[in-house]
Amino acid sequence: MSALPLEPVSGLEKVDEIDLRDYWDGPAAFVAGPANVALQMLGAPGVAYGVMESKVESGRVDLHPFKRARTTLTYLAVSALGTDEDRALYREAVNGAHRHIRSTEDSPVKYNAFDRDLQLWVAACLYYGFADTYERLHGPMEEELAEAIYQQLAIFGTTLQMPRDLWPATRADFKDFFQSRLANADIDDATKAYCRMLIRFEMTPRWIRPATLPLTFMNTGYTPWQLRERLDLPWSPRHQAVFNTVNRATGMVGRRVPRALRNAPFNVLLWDVRRRARTGRPLV
Repeated sequence: MSALPLEPVSGLEKVDEIDLRDYWDGPAAFVAGPANVALQMLGAPGVAYGVMESKVESGRVDLHPFKRARTTLTYLAVSALGTDEDRALYREAVNGAHRHIRSTEDSPVKYNAFDRDLQLWVAACLYYGFADTYERLHGPMEEELAEAIYQQLAIFGTTLQMPRDLWPATRADFKDFFQSRLANADIDDATKAYCRMLIRFEMTPRWIRPATLPLTFMNTGYTPWQLRERLDLPWSPRHQAVFNTVNRATGMVGRRVPRALRNAPFNVLLWDVRRRARTGRPLV
């Protein structure tokens, strides 16, 4: 996770008073979201084949990219920004879909969406995505604040079935765990092709793809370099310089707009899931 050369962000008073909305950047969903899904797949074959072989057709990103984006981003909004009641409702809905995601005799690897180790890896990738985008947009946080938010974001896993004690004890432990998984990533050709499709937005309708080229560029930049090389995604020092400049400019704007605007679309998605719950509509 590369920090920008800015002053550390402070603001911690009490650990239990951290409001994540003060640190939540909505635009990161678009400039780094597909890269994060690819990261989850590249670091865990069980996640990869759970996504690629999913029998829940309505949730497949290659078939229904916009719906899948909504449900994934809603999970982030609910787990990090919602209430305990929000999380309980969404857990039940997600569990209903996950019951159908398990390997068959023909699957290249064994997997089960309720596997706690796979949920740990997915939660780790979600935390990495939050920390990486935040640092690139705004610079590093003070250590105490960063550690407190890290501990709080174990909720990315505990909202489902991951036990809290599986979460690496400190950010230093997390770094060791995460880098080890990257270094030992087992990536086959099918996973590689699928992840390239995600990062290049090839799951979207052809008519919209020209408009996604800037997002493809940003998602390529947000793919960890070790995996970017293995995916054969072109990247150069000039690409990196443009990527850094765009992030700095985006962060500068984000720090000057109202929090509600900076949090979008996550606050809208949280409102929507509550509306769906009230009216009896499906949550996922």
